[in-house]
Amino acid sequence: MLVKTNAIVLSKLKYRDNDLIVKCYTEELGVVSFLLRGILKSKKGGAKIAYFQLLSQLHITVNYKDSRSLQSLSEVRLNHLYSSLHTNVLKSAIVMFLSEVLSSALREEEQNETLFRYLETALLWLDEQSDYANFHLLFLLNLTKYLGFYPDSLDRELDHFNLIEGKFQVRQDIRNTIAGEDLNLLKKLLETTFNDLQNVKINGRQRQSFLNMILLYFELHLGSFKTPKSLKIFNQVFS
Repeated sequence: MLVKTNAIVLSKLKYRDNDLIVKCYTEELGVVSFLLRGILKSKKGGAKIAYFQLLSQLHITVNYKDSRSLQSLSEVRLNHLYSSLHTNVLKSAIVMFLSEVLSSALREEEQNETLFRYLETALLWLDEQSDYANFHLLFLLNLTKYLGFYPDSLDRELDHFNLIEGKFQVRQDIRNTIAGEDLNLLKKLLETTFNDLQNVKINGRQRQSFLNMILLYFELHLGSFKTPKSLKIFNQVFS
């Protein structure tokens, strides 16, 4: 079956000497992995490899077969040409970190157009911004909306948030509840859009604490989710 779809690159892995395995989140098919044979030895391979930078937005034509774990591509072109996402050092760190999060969090092999649109729009927003230190925090929080565990904002005036239940509560349980600075930032981000994000002022320690909390939230709700290996370096960059 020939499928034409938009796609976002989640990961890439060298396979054998000259091949590449690329995992994408596609608009029409959900998560799909591709085997790109000979791309590393082709004279034009350098240009083609450039298409598959992390979180690149592509338009692809797929020879899709349900029986295959690795699909093949017929055509590929850039859907959006980023101006800074792959050239700005700090934004590149965000790209590496978020691609690892998305690669672990997105498992579904089915269409989810609203999720795809969110990823597409958020990445284009980041590409255009000069003030983006807290982008990843709001990005991950909003992502939970499409993955099915967005915090229940009812009773947000309460003093604790239960990470397992995903809701605010009066008392603090022994495990997996937050309060204090993390809670205050959660409440603030629940009311914030990307365009208002520059109004959220926090320091590096607060940023790191909240990020660790939101990653724990992912782990508690996504059984297969793993803490990104790039977290330590990422925290150093944005501390």
